[in-house]
Amino acid sequence: MKRGGLIALGLAAGGTGAAALIAAAESQEPSAAPAAAPARSALAGPAAPALAIPSPRELADGPELTRWAHVRRPVLARAQPSRSARVVARVARLTPERSVTALPVTARRGATSDSLWMRVTLPTLPNGTSGWVPRRALGAFEISRHRLVVDLDRQRLTLLHRGRAVLRAPVGVGQRRWPTPRGTFIIRNRLERYESPQYGPVAFGTSARSPTLTDWPAGGFIGIHGTDQPELLPGRVSHGCVRLRNPDILRLARLMPVGTPVEFR
Repeated sequence: MKRGGLIALGLAAGGTGAAALIAAAESQEPSAAPAAAPARSALAGPAAPALAIPSPRELADGPELTRWAHVRRPVLARAQPSRSARVVARVARLTPERSVTALPVTARRGATSDSLWMRVTLPTLPNGTSGWVPRRALGAFEISRHRLVVDLDRQRLTLLHRGRAVLRAPVGVGQRRWPTPRGTFIIRNRLERYESPQYGPVAFGTSARSPTLTDWPAGGFIGIHGTDQPELLPGRVSHGCVRLRNPDILRLARLMPVGTPVEFR
């Protein structure tokens, strides 16, 4: 309302100024003929819109910046940004560990809040599956400037912040018959209530799923956790999870927030 008021005042002021100029000009012209009425076509046109909404586009994220959001309510992810499109997956609000589901957001479609859809990477098999969900099904966007990279061949972990390495550590990865899946996923929760000698003092849940151990509880999600057998690291020693020595997992817990993208390569 304030912007419209300013535009109206500007037009009024412009009209007053124009009238004053016409009056001054008339006082200098011969008084034989009255001044002609101003032509309608000389009046100012309508004001330009104060805000122009840009066309929908891909979200310009990259290796140093990732957008993600929590799920506000259970939702159907679809193959296209339309309520009539094929359902790709059902997305639950909570993970099997009872934390709120976090999804990477990679693109948007639509021009208004009622028609806006977001493309998200889904925690389902096959790994890397994407789908479209209404914007209203998601919470506020979060930004991650961290990135976790796990080299499966060298069994090395590197945590990056704004592209700079802040932690490096040896790790254990999946055995060849139970491989750690390759791809880019997200750290979706941090778990401390499962502290045990086997899993160490803290664990992280990822959105990656084992392609071979699908009969495991909750579908075989890949975790990152400590170990009570540090002498086995580095090596191929797990059922797909990534193991760190306990001092290293504690350092990782101090540096890495939930929402960090993780690349198993």
